[in-house]
Amino acid sequence: MTHDTTHKLLADGVVTLRALEPTDIDLLYQWENDTSLWTVTDTMAPYSRKLIWQYLNQFDGDVFQTCQLRLMIALQATGATIGTADLMHVDAFNSRAEVGLWVARQWQGQGYGHRALALLVDYAHNHLGLHQLYVNIPVFNTACLQLFDDCGFTLAGTLKSWIRRGGHYHDVNILQHIC
Repeated sequence: MTHDTTHKLLADGVVTLRALEPTDIDLLYQWENDTSLWTVTDTMAPYSRKLIWQYLNQFDGDVFQTCQLRLMIALQATGATIGTADLMHVDAFNSRAEVGLWVARQWQGQGYGHRALALLVDYAHNHLGLHQLYVNIPVFNTACLQLFDDCGFTLAGTLKSWIRRGGHYHDVNILQHIC
């Protein structure tokens, strides 16, 4: 009997975190260019399919060389792709990375974000050997703050007037998960 340890590492029976595939380009193009989502990201300009294709083609699987990793969140039962899970600013020397997580609106509130984040945290700590993960969340994004709190992230501090949205400045909470 063959054991697929990668599958078990990035799956929990309900969701899977998987690598980007060329078939994801149109979905990523749609999500990255949805300007209503730009309020929770730092996106300032649209992405072309060419840029998304270049990212996909240039990623060689070495998280520590590229300092980032994007995984797609998929439902195991149907294979439907429902979001993204990211490690960004991966810092091998200090053994830390920033986390990004996004679940498409129609899939939110069903526990998939919790599952995906738990898998990402486990992967980062136990497979990549990262000592700490962090995330910056605007204080007005209470659902996201609750999600990360539920998954063991703790408040490390608050950056005052850190981001501008709609002509107003907002505080951002920094949360950490230390192994």
